[in-house]
Amino acid sequence: MLLRNMQGKKRIGPFYKKSAIYIISMIILFLLIGILTTIKPAYRFSSDTIAAWTSDIDSSIFLYLLGMENKAFEYAYPEDNALPDLSNTLFQIATSIKPNDPRSLLGNELPGFSIFDSRILIAGEGTNYTNLPFESSPPLEEVLKEREAVVKEEPDKEETVGEENLEIAQTTGERDVVFIYNTHNRESFLPHLPGVSDPNSAHHKEVNITNVSDRLEKSLEANGIGTNVDDTDVMNILNEKGWLFGQAYKASRDVVKEAFNANKNIQFVFDLHRDSVSREHTTKEINGESYAKIMIVVGLEHPEHEKNLKLASELHDLMQEKYPGLSRGVYPKQGPGMDGVYNQDLSENSLVLEFGGVENNLEELYRSADAFADVFSELYWDAEKVDANP
Repeated sequence: MLLRNMQGKKRIGPFYKKSAIYIISMIILFLLIGILTTIKPAYRFSSDTIAAWTSDIDSSIFLYLLGMENKAFEYAYPEDNALPDLSNTLFQIATSIKPNDPRSLLGNELPGFSIFDSRILIAGEGTNYTNLPFESSPPLEEVLKEREAVVKEEPDKEETVGEENLEIAQTTGERDVVFIYNTHNRESFLPHLPGVSDPNSAHHKEVNITNVSDRLEKSLEANGIGTNVDDTDVMNILNEKGWLFGQAYKASRDVVKEAFNANKNIQFVFDLHRDSVSREHTTKEINGESYAKIMIVVGLEHPEHEKNLKLASELHDLMQEKYPGLSRGVYPKQGPGMDGVYNQDLSENSLVLEFGGVENNLEELYRSADAFADVFSELYWDAEKVDANP
């Protein structure tokens, strides 16, 4: 009898333990659900937080999870690829460190190293992770300082280009289809600022990237493409509103919106900047003349960015064909510390164009503006022909 009771207890013991664990787990689950649904919205997990946790996880993990429910997804995965290591994935989720990528560790520990965590969509000649576009973020008071600037007399654009196009074969007529503006409108160039050697101080009220925008406008119009350049001093708007330099795209967004409201013919939008990297990375000799290289930047943090990337890729290919080495490539940007949109959500044909760098001079930049106008005009008129003859 005693033996029989002992055997019964042995059988019943594990059953009670499993039931207790199950009940405790359910209680904990309901408590967690109650906490997450009753706390203030400010303390809940946002979709952005969850997206940040999962953004770097191998996409094949999600493909396998979907395949567990729907076998059709299994056919989308290459046969020669094995199931990703679960322990590595869990380690990555817990630490944000990728075991096979040292950049994920060093980028968090070494100041400035996080730039190497970027990716290059299309690398132009000489472009790599050590010379990606870098825009300094100086204090606004430094940007607004009065400085001396020296510029050689600019050759008359009408003489250099206009005479070659006295009879323009194609024209947009009275329609301005290109809109150009400058978010960082006071970005200037060290060769024109006597006594200035610090890139953070390379800013001027008049001699700056807006001169390149004006040149590009004239070159495009010489090719029959109606263009309008905005002359808003975005830096002055920041000062008036008490905003920081990093809020420049927020200020220039209103400029773009107003342009669209005033002109329904706008098809392309270009925001011109200059880079802060050194001259050897931003200069190219073509046919014996020095040009300021151009990097095309596309923000990825809006739903329609693929269309902007398509335009960027087409322009890069044309530059490579007509002016080899002029394009530094196409650089997609997203993530912490970056705007990630650059107002490009307002138009599928909107791009940031980095013309040259802080050590280039206006003569080189003007050549590049003429070259870009030549390339863009070919793309524009070819597209017009296609649209006219579907």
